[in-house]
Amino acid sequence: MTAPFRPGPRPGPPPAGPRPGPPPGVRPAPAEEVGEARHPAVDAAVHAMINAEGLSPADQIAQYEAAYETLRETLASIDQA
Repeated sequence: MTAPFRPGPRPGPPPAGPRPGPPPGVRPAPAEEVGEARHPAVDAAVHAMINAEGLSPADQIAQYEAAYETLRETLASIDQA
């Protein structure tokens, strides 16, 4: 028996319209302006995401996934405390 058919992405140009995300020219506040409550692992993850801007898309994905894992593990450790 074969698996049910699942269509793939539609061929053709990408949909028109604005791309999701912040408007052009808007940048996140530097980590120094966040305030007193800081965590070294969170700061490192935020800086890694900021530094990923200049990387190729494939390298950006790897940076974002690593930052996500760091943030997830950090939040889990806070919940256990």
